[in-house]
Amino acid sequence: MVRTLLVRGLLLGLLAGLVAGVFAFTVGEPRIDDAIALENAAAAHEHGAAAEPESATHGHESGTHEHESGTGGKESGTHEHGEEVSRGTQKAGLFLATGLYGLAVGGVFALAFAGLRGRVGPRSDAALALAAAGTAFAAVIVVPFLKYPANPPAVGDPETINTRTLLYLAMIGVGLLSTAIAVTTARSVRGGPWARWPAAVLAFVVPVVVASLLLPGVDEVPDGFPATLLWQFRITSLGTQLVFWASFGTLFGWFCDRAARAPAPA
Repeated sequence: MVRTLLVRGLLLGLLAGLVAGVFAFTVGEPRIDDAIALENAAAAHEHGAAAEPESATHGHESGTHEHESGTGGKESGTHEHGEEVSRGTQKAGLFLATGLYGLAVGGVFALAFAGLRGRVGPRSDAALALAAAGTAFAAVIVVPFLKYPANPPAVGDPETINTRTLLYLAMIGVGLLSTAIAVTTARSVRGGPWARWPAAVLAFVVPVVVASLLLPGVDEVPDGFPATLLWQFRITSLGTQLVFWASFGTLFGWFCDRAARAPAPA
């Protein structure tokens, strides 16, 4: 049975990843193009402003000036020497990335579903699949997003990427730990659903709020960056994950329900 669930999770995860890729390509890529255009315009402005005084006093050394000024920032150097990966290739690779993401998440989800099946949650496999997908989306996506929302490519200091990654992973850990505490609380509280559900929600929210207050914030959005573009990028980023988890949870639940209705072999 575990093998069947694993194969189902991998295939449906791949399909949901491709669906999410279509959403990201259609809705998210235009926002990235806008952010990159702003980054290029800002870089061109900085290079132009830096070149003017140098050319006035050292015009005969202009051949070496570009390389000296390029050490002022890694991103500036990238624009001088051209893109290492074209935007067309990046857009095509988006579907590969979301497909591989779906494969990995689908496999992990299937193994977790096999462990939860019959132990916690709804008795129906279809309802358990939907509940597990919704819980995973809240714990692994929404919780870290609320503390460390996604930023466009033009936003963020490359030198802090490791720190930001660790902080994001820490919030994912908080989300998973809070989920485990909430499930344990729901199973231990007596008095029916009117007592069980508020206790479970409180057990989930309290650790998330405490961690959000204790962990440092990250604010690297440059002054003057369009707030509307930043908001649209973050919403589409969260929307891509919502499309993936909604598609995957629905497909996984539907196949579970279909398997349960199938007649037993003679």
